[in-house]
Amino acid sequence: MAAESPRLLPWSGPEGKACYLITDDHGGPVTRLADATESIQLGMGGELLAHAHDMLPDTPPGELRFLAERLTEALHDALRIAESRGRRLGRLS
Repeated sequence: MAAESPRLLPWSGPEGKACYLITDDHGGPVTRLADATESIQLGMGGELLAHAHDMLPDTPPGELRFLAERLTEALHDALRIAESRGRRLGRLS
């Protein structure tokens, strides 16, 4: 059986360092948790983007900063998920 590349997980470890999963079990509990977390993060990002679209025309500066911080977090999550999925797709080719 060929060794697989580690999966980048959708959360960070201590000190903000990336976490990876090394396993041959594609349906194990950590894999399922990572899949569920990615789904939640992407859903929250979509909801936040829709909220931002509605808020932007008349939003006070303090609320804009809060919105920008949340959008930054959502983008960070989405890019981590894209990187993780891209790595896994690269293994299939």
